[in-house]
Amino acid sequence: MTGCIFCRIARHEAPACILYEDELIVAFRDRAPKAPVHLLVVPRKHVCNLADLQRQDQSLIAHIMMKLPQIARLSGLENGFRTVTNTGPGGRQEVYHLHFHILGGGTLPAI
Repeated sequence: MTGCIFCRIARHEAPACILYEDELIVAFRDRAPKAPVHLLVVPRKHVCNLADLQRQDQSLIAHIMMKLPQIARLSGLENGFRTVTNTGPGGRQEVYHLHFHILGGGTLPAI
């Protein structure tokens, strides 16, 4: 998708502090962090959100889930982390490109 900021970051057309990338995903620092460590993990493929996943996305979502702990460890989150994804307006999704937040590095409030 041309105008999507996360697609542009994945294509290296927009600036971001990228910490990890492979053929399927890109992980970068959030510009408005809500924790000492706040990363975003996005698929290179534009998928709007969890509700828009299709059967053919099974291997992509499995890849993301398996990489989240590795990316957290690369960022120094050895003691644990929180993973969040927002879906749709009721879930307070702001950027309509599937993404996972990795938060940690301090005492996070209970949810």
